[in-house]
Amino acid sequence: MQINVNGIDTRYILSNEGGGPWLTFIHQLGGDLSIWDQLAGYFRDDFTVLRYDVRGHGQTAASDRQFSVADLSQDLRALLDALGVQKTHIVGMSMGGMIAQQFALDDPARIETLTLTDTHAASPADGRAVWEQRAAKARDEGVAALAQATIERWLTAGFRDAHPEVVEQIREVFENTSSEGYAQACFALRDFDVRSRLKEIALPTLAVAGRHDAGTPPAATQEIANAIRDAQFELLDAAHLAPIEQSQRFTALLESFLQKRV
Repeated sequence: MQINVNGIDTRYILSNEGGGPWLTFIHQLGGDLSIWDQLAGYFRDDFTVLRYDVRGHGQTAASDRQFSVADLSQDLRALLDALGVQKTHIVGMSMGGMIAQQFALDDPARIETLTLTDTHAASPADGRAVWEQRAAKARDEGVAALAQATIERWLTAGFRDAHPEVVEQIREVFENTSSEGYAQACFALRDFDVRSRLKEIALPTLAVAGRHDAGTPPAATQEIANAIRDAQFELLDAAHLAPIEQSQRFTALLESFLQKRV
């Protein structure tokens, strides 16, 4: 389904076989809503599952101007408003986790629980140049030029060897991402920093990291959990896309976490 959100033509999918509370999934940089296919299929019997493509990704239009993570948070608010959603559980991975953190600060009353995976609260000082380099390469050579290195960061060699079909689907989505949308998102993530405000978040929070995540070290996600009162931190045997690489374990963790609060 398509809907206009803050002037951006936005794709979303609802899965609600059994109705129930809202559960919103937000994908990573260079991804789209399909990354959550398996989880949406699992939770749709008990929740109204919402997935959407972040602006400049998947089938959501790119922006005509540079945007911030705060703008992406406002996109989420406008989408929820358009769909009549009062409150939702939120699961965000990587870039999606940053959007989720920002939304938790902007609109905490709209959130039931917060699940943050493989994400950080700010780019480290030495990481700012990396975002700029990726943006420049995407614009100059196309996103496909970044695909191989990205896949190697996202998934361990063992998983890539064992599940080539999953890797190929993730690669295809990445390579079809708008180069301009990707570049603009890189600058948004470069400038993201909510470290000083994390203590304001007073929501039930689950933070999950991949033990082998080199791009977003587990310590970065654990720092978020440490800053949010009573947050639960879990470490999985995975790289950056822990909910995908360790899907069964992540599903079990998320299900247990949600059941305590539904």
